[in-house]
Amino acid sequence: MFAIPEQFSAASKANFEAQLSLISALTNKAFEGVEKVVDLNLNVAKASLEESSAAAKQFLAAKDAQEFLSLAAAQAQPNAEKALAYGRHLASIASGVQAEFTKAAEAQIAETSRKVLELVEEVSKNAPAGSENAVAMLKTAIGNANAGYEQLTKTTKQAVETIEANLNNAVGQFTQAAPKAARAAKK
Repeated sequence: MFAIPEQFSAASKANFEAQLSLISALTNKAFEGVEKVVDLNLNVAKASLEESSAAAKQFLAAKDAQEFLSLAAAQAQPNAEKALAYGRHLASIASGVQAEFTKAAEAQIAETSRKVLELVEEVSKNAPAGSENAVAMLKTAIGNANAGYEQLTKTTKQAVETIEANLNNAVGQFTQAAPKAARAAKK
C-alpha cells in the first residue's frame, strides 16, 4: 500500500526532469535560430555595404541625368530580388525553428502521456476493491486530454501551413511584379 506514494513521487521527479530537458532543448533550438538570423543579417549588411559603395561610385561617375536614372532603374530589380531572397531565408529559419519546437514538444508530450498511462495502470493494479469507476474515469480523462492535444496539434499545423502558403503566394506575386515595375521605371 505504501508503493503508491513512492510511484507518484518517482513519476513526478521523472516528469520534472523531462520538462527541464525539454526547456533546455527548446532554449538551444531558439539560440540556434537566433544565431542563424544574426549570421544572415551580418552577411546581408556586409553585402549591402559593398554593393552600396559600388553603386555610389557608379552614380558619381554618371555623365548626365539620363545615365543616372538608368543606373537607378537598373538597381531596382536586383534589390527587390535580394529582399525576396532575404525574406525567404528568414522564413526558412523561422519555419525550421518552429518545426524543431513542434517535434520536441510532441515527443515530450507523447513520452509524458505514456508514463502517466503506465502509472495509472500500475496504481489501478494496487487499487482497493470498488475503485474501478474512479480508475476508469481517470483513464477516460487522460484519453480525452490526449485527444484534445492531438486536435490542437492538427489545428496548429494547418494554421502554420496556411501562413506558409500565404507567404509563398505573396512572395510569388511580388517576384512577378518586381520585374514589371523595374521595366516601367526604365520607360
